[in-house]
Amino acid sequence: MRSALLTLFLATAAPALAQAPKADMTETEKAAAPVQALTPPVAEKRPHQYSRHGYTIDDPYFWLKDQGYPKVDDADVLAYLKAENAYFEQQMKPHDGLVETLFEEMKGRIQADESSVPQKDGDWLYWWAFKSGAQYRTWYRKPVAGGGTEQIVFDEAGEAAGTAYFKLGDLEVSPDGRLAATMVDDDGSERFKLKIRDLATGKDIETVTEVGIGAPVWTSDSKGVVFTEVNEKWRSYRARLHRLGQPVASDVTLYEEKDDIGFSVGVSKSQDQKILFIGTGDNATTEVRFVPADNPTAPLALISPRKKDRQYSADAAHGKLWILTNDDHVNFRLAEANVARPDKWKTVVAGSDRVYLRGISSFRDHLAILERVDGLDQIRLRGYKGAEQRISLPEASYSASLGNNPEYAPAAYRINYSSMVTPSTVFDYHPADKKLETLKVQKVPSGYDASQYATERLMLPTRDGKQVPVSLVYKKGFEKNGQGKLFLYAYGAYGYAIPPSFSTARLSLLDRGYAYAIAHIRGGDDLGYGWFLDGKLTKRTNTFNDFVDAAKGLVAQGFTKPGNIAINGGSAGGELMGVVANTDPSLWGAVMADVPFVDVLNTMQDESLPLTPGEWPEWGNPITDKTAFEYIRSYSPYENVRAQAYPPMLITGGLNDPRVTYWEPAKWAAALRAAKTDDNPLLLKINMGAGHGGKSGRWDRLRETAEAYAFALTHNGTHSGGGE
Repeated sequence: MRSALLTLFLATAAPALAQAPKADMTETEKAAAPVQALTPPVAEKRPHQYSRHGYTIDDPYFWLKDQGYPKVDDADVLAYLKAENAYFEQQMKPHDGLVETLFEEMKGRIQADESSVPQKDGDWLYWWAFKSGAQYRTWYRKPVAGGGTEQIVFDEAGEAAGTAYFKLGDLEVSPDGRLAATMVDDDGSERFKLKIRDLATGKDIETVTEVGIGAPVWTSDSKGVVFTEVNEKWRSYRARLHRLGQPVASDVTLYEEKDDIGFSVGVSKSQDQKILFIGTGDNATTEVRFVPADNPTAPLALISPRKKDRQYSADAAHGKLWILTNDDHVNFRLAEANVARPDKWKTVVAGSDRVYLRGISSFRDHLAILERVDGLDQIRLRGYKGAEQRISLPEASYSASLGNNPEYAPAAYRINYSSMVTPSTVFDYHPADKKLETLKVQKVPSGYDASQYATERLMLPTRDGKQVPVSLVYKKGFEKNGQGKLFLYAYGAYGYAIPPSFSTARLSLLDRGYAYAIAHIRGGDDLGYGWFLDGKLTKRTNTFNDFVDAAKGLVAQGFTKPGNIAINGGSAGGELMGVVANTDPSLWGAVMADVPFVDVLNTMQDESLPLTPGEWPEWGNPITDKTAFEYIRSYSPYENVRAQAYPPMLITGGLNDPRVTYWEPAKWAAALRAAKTDDNPLLLKINMGAGHGGKSGRWDRLRETAEAYAFALTHNGTHSGGGE
């Protein structure tokens, strides 16, 4: 069997071996010589079965999971992935010109030397900037007082030189301003190297761990750093303290999660910088401990023991804990507690059916409450004596959040804002006079006129009587005559709401006559936490139905017609793409699924995978629960591929992805190739040196967007009815 796959690789992944022009041909003859088209790779089916709950499941592409994972060196697996990549390159080759045109358009809308607005943190102003044309940022600072010269804190571009992948996960400067803790991932596996850098010399002086994750936290004396690590299964399982100058073997474990393998551990510091929090939890249940930031080895104080499906988070100010929890209302309440009696909670802001409380930061003068009212982002400032003000924002539909506010007592609050027609804007909000000060509006160097575009927010009916919000943007003059082209995006999981924000890349679709829509389907928390709950576990199919019904609603509204809709989603949104491609193929003109979570049934039964136990509260546990097994099996994209015509499809993955492992898109693509009855293109691209987010440089990421848009522009509307 191994030789069969190697033969496949030689026949498809290395066409130059079979198709190279003869050595004695002239250059003219070489140029005129026909290039033999590659045939789509066909993965071998190898018998593999398992039984559970009275069912026997066939999994003929099980072999595509390298049994040595996370190391991937199986020759057959690599041969198949390389064959798919070669086929992708060959099929996209005729569209290189379009990809390049789109890329240059998108690049031309991005400021080559873009920079952030400087922000004060103690004695320093901090900011980042791209050197003109650079792929990565450089981080700077300068003294607040005395007009001192700028200093380089960290040069991502320099650090990334010569690497195929580079991601700065976090950068934390010590309280005394002398050192920086950096988290770097150099292969996409999301195992970060935590190093300590001396800012005076620019040299790393210690490596604390090579399997860190999350944001490290400095102790108050700048002599230690608290961090979290992942184990061999990529689970964030413990928080540790490293004292500078001491061997890592003497690092102290402050907390280790042993009771529940599905819980992940994280660390943070209160806004007043006095308390260090160690939180642990899964997708439904949380538990938080705390300790003084100036005495991290003191006994940990538990705020409240974990209770199934109860979530809470905390901040601290004025000697009190400020706690956000869903214990008595699905949309959360805000409570206060004495540090000495952290489990005694007194309601400050009650839960509300209309107002969804999403986050808090406890500054000296205000509790900044992030909330969503009727699905629209709001920021409420509440004084500690009860006086309140909501920050008034300029449009009817937008995305807004607290920006970088590192200090406990800022003179103004930094706000990030945009809408589908308004470029990203940075405000400072001055609470004394209740005014927004515009600090920066995203520049579009090649030009952008917001008056040429229109945005709408529709409420479209679903089959069970709900109303799904859909945000749209299009160029004025777009005719709602039922003939238009539509690009429809959604996610729909984990309570994450896709914001109706601005995108410069999206303009390439709008300027070519497309309307662009975001469906705010159940599974996200767009309309409150209950909107999320109605799209998980035994209600998961609401997510898929909402998406299909939103598409049909847009057809009914005259935006498009079946077969003219390009759809896109990634990760759990890629699962969405897989489901609706199976259930409603004739609706879609093209499907782009990025790192798609499509092997749901098998993944949720594999406890050896890093995320599986922590995912059971989201999807269900098919190992122990027959009903969960049957329900997941009923929609899991890989198990439900069938003999039918599918629309053109572009599927991507990452070899080093620890979240959605590479074999999920690979198995799904293999199953689709074997089953589909059409001749529409099916392309699989696996990034061999990247992870969940694709390539790391800003231009490399942009080129991947250009490829996806080129695929949509080329194929959407050309195969009406999914190729039938």
